Amino acid sequence: MPASEGRRCRRPRHLLGRFARTIAQAEWVKEIKRVSNLWLKEQGREYLDFQWQGGYADFSVSQSNFPQVIAYIAEQEQHHRTTSFQDELRVLLRKHDLEWDERYVWD
Repeated sequence: MPASEGRRCRRPRHLLGRFARTIAQAEWVKEIKRVSNLWLKEQGREYLDFQWQGGYADFSVSQSNFPQVIAYIAEQEQHHRTTSFQDELRVLLRKHDLEWDERYVWD
């Protein structure tokens, strides 16, 4: 079933993790999605058709910026009342001079 037909999380999720250089960020995200999807489906029948969106945004953060990122994540629900995930990501991409194509960012 395409993700657009299943039950999807509409709110963005921000995670902060520390991991060794032996795992790529893409593999870490894949495993987070896999394990959390299995866990959620064990929580009840109403979650059986849940699917994560296909895409994600992933940024490295220096150790010295951890406190600021932790504070930001703590306020994410309030923040997203006024700023959409799409607008937030566009701001981050522009801030760091990264190019992107809107056709491939959202699903």
